[in-house]
Amino acid sequence: MYQMPSARGQTDPLDAPACTPARMTCCTQLGSANVLTATGGGLLALPVVWRRWLFLALVIGTVLVAMTFLLWTLSGNGLGWLDGLLALGFLLTLPWTAIGFWNALIGLLIMRRSADPACAVCPPLAVPAPDATITSSTALLCCIRNEDAQQVARNLDLMIGELTAAGVGERFHLYVLSDSTQPEHIAAEKAAMCQLAVRWQHALPLTYRRRTDNAGFKAGNIRAFCARWGHAHDFALVLDADSLMSATTILQLVRCMQANPDLGILQTLMAGLPSTSAFARPFQFGMRLGMRSYSIGSAWWQADAGPYWGHNALLRIAPFRDHCELPQLPGQGPLSGWVLSHDQVEAALMRRAGYEVRVAPITTGSWEETPPTLLEFIRRDLRWCQGNMQYLRLLQLPGLHPVSQVQLLLAILMFIASPAWVAVMLIGILRVGLDEPGPVYLPGPGLALFLLVMLMIFAPKLATLIDTLAQPAARRQYGGSLRLLAGSLTEVVFSTLLAPVMAIAHSLFLAGLPFGRAVTWSAQRRDAHGIRLGPALARLWPQTLVGVGAFAWMAHFGLGSAPLFSPFFVGALLAVPLAVVTAAPGLGRLVRRSGIWRTPDETAPAPIVAALSGPGAATSPRPVRPQPVLTPAAARASG
Repeated sequence: MYQMPSARGQTDPLDAPACTPARMTCCTQLGSANVLTATGGGLLALPVVWRRWLFLALVIGTVLVAMTFLLWTLSGNGLGWLDGLLALGFLLTLPWTAIGFWNALIGLLIMRRSADPACAVCPPLAVPAPDATITSSTALLCCIRNEDAQQVARNLDLMIGELTAAGVGERFHLYVLSDSTQPEHIAAEKAAMCQLAVRWQHALPLTYRRRTDNAGFKAGNIRAFCARWGHAHDFALVLDADSLMSATTILQLVRCMQANPDLGILQTLMAGLPSTSAFARPFQFGMRLGMRSYSIGSAWWQADAGPYWGHNALLRIAPFRDHCELPQLPGQGPLSGWVLSHDQVEAALMRRAGYEVRVAPITTGSWEETPPTLLEFIRRDLRWCQGNMQYLRLLQLPGLHPVSQVQLLLAILMFIASPAWVAVMLIGILRVGLDEPGPVYLPGPGLALFLLVMLMIFAPKLATLIDTLAQPAARRQYGGSLRLLAGSLTEVVFSTLLAPVMAIAHSLFLAGLPFGRAVTWSAQRRDAHGIRLGPALARLWPQTLVGVGAFAWMAHFGLGSAPLFSPFFVGALLAVPLAVVTAAPGLGRLVRRSGIWRTPDETAPAPIVAALSGPGAATSPRPVRPQPVLTPAAARASG
């Protein structure tokens, strides 16, 4: 470990007494009901407990309506055992789609009727003054494992620069917490972090520490920080290797946490950084459109029992250290051992301890990088899949808030829905060939069901699109109405093709879990790069096989029901071309020049984002002379 010199001239600033913040008293103690009434009434005036019951009723009602249409559609030739299996699979897919629909609709209503939707559903955002003095001490925790050290240092350099320019550098301390195992990455980390420390040694202290093991993965890394240095700080801002946050947003989070002593975790929304990848661009465009309405709607009913997504979030260290230690799951196999998807469990434990967990539904000031290729995207998703399946063993943790239990369950269903969708599609075309002659599917209710499902799936993007089109300034941020509409339509095509590829990948992985299949938690490749046909086929042949087999089956038994199933199987059939074409660097550059899938971070980028690609941007901190990097008083080794 290297302990870098601090701005105050201390060899080890952590030897100094921990900073104790002066707890700010709100000038107006607004209860949540008063805040919400002031921002529009209606849905916002409902007490939180009523919102939750209303939301539950809406979701259950939607599920019942969808199931009624399904059974009506299947009743043309009577109902048999295949119909029962199909109905069960369809039922498992509905919670996520129904919740997404109502989140989006409620979010749209709040966006259209409230002057400040984010504050309306996250009252802590409305409490502190924007220029309130920063009195607390915050640790910036950058967790890395075999990452590109120059890229990590570049992002940290930009964040430190903004914080010091704001005059608050002395209130922050950067910790780079490494679990790297590869010698070349370790050497690069040490060099980059020493260079970064010398560059900012008179403004913001930096500590680099590498563990010799990876016990507990990222959660264990942060737990080790809390045990060793947590007493010296009030809050911790958790950052991933690809995280980037503006000083304005960081300071807003800190002020909110200072002013709300019952707030334990404050999570930001994360937009994708501008990319030249033809795969990443439509994905992050769709996420940018969908996340605002979805997050506002979900914050409306989740309220103080919101989620935590593991990074770009501010934690209150004391209760996190005291109450959020994760259990190690007993037994053997991929669902035992350390909890991989630690974030949602930590949110549940924080809420159980009596502290609020909230999402700040603002779409600026917090970014991450989107996987640049389909293969990298699948690899990341399978890590989450294995981690979320461990929640099956955590649902019965004693004392959890009911909403926290629902979130753990939904995190499981998010991936269980994938094999359910695959089963629905396969059973649907199987029924075409095996049923007795007659009307296999009734076209009227079948079409209504198809439209209902599509509406629910695309509701978050559609809701934000409606809100954006209604505001001239917002339209300009996406390049104008024409580009916004063209991007939305083509992104729907892209996501329709992508969905079956991911569903089949999830299904195969889940099928292998009982037999010991597990993922390797290695570093993600974040740079845009091409994919050759061979590696794409080696990874995506199951999707291709499903697509070929499905179309051969439908062709043999007649295509009358094909429109209900073909979008799914077209995506499976085109998995390999989709992976290869969207990874082509030339296509990515062409798409970016065309302006399609443009986001506000390209039209009017924040200064910190503009610095990533501007003429004066550097891929690493500016070079410094190596002689003063480590002095006997400032350097010591540890593992």
